[in-house]
Amino acid sequence: MGRFVTVAKVADVAPGAARSVEAEGFGIALFNVEGRIFALDNTCPHAGGPLGEGQLQGGVVRCPWHGWRFSVVTGERPENPAFKVGCYQVEVEGDEVRVWLPPDFAEGGLSPA
Repeated sequence: MGRFVTVAKVADVAPGAARSVEAEGFGIALFNVEGRIFALDNTCPHAGGPLGEGQLQGGVVRCPWHGWRFSVVTGERPENPAFKVGCYQVEVEGDEVRVWLPPDFAEGGLSPA
């Protein structure tokens, strides 16, 4: 069964910022776009770069290693939507950022950080 897991405080992800965090040993990238927080798998499918360390421009993050770009809303690469990273549902409860981990998360369906 899936569940929400606290991964950061709201103050840890300033507007316009990206941040790498972990959820039960797995890498998650958080992004604050105009006060709304989004979460993606932290691993770029091109060469494994940490998306949470990338540059956020509007709703698009640029991987710091080779510049691949991904929508933080859909996980799709604007230049080629066939390339996509996982997206996670986010809820803010008080000052905590919580990310929904799907059932396959704990079953090895995703790669550890």
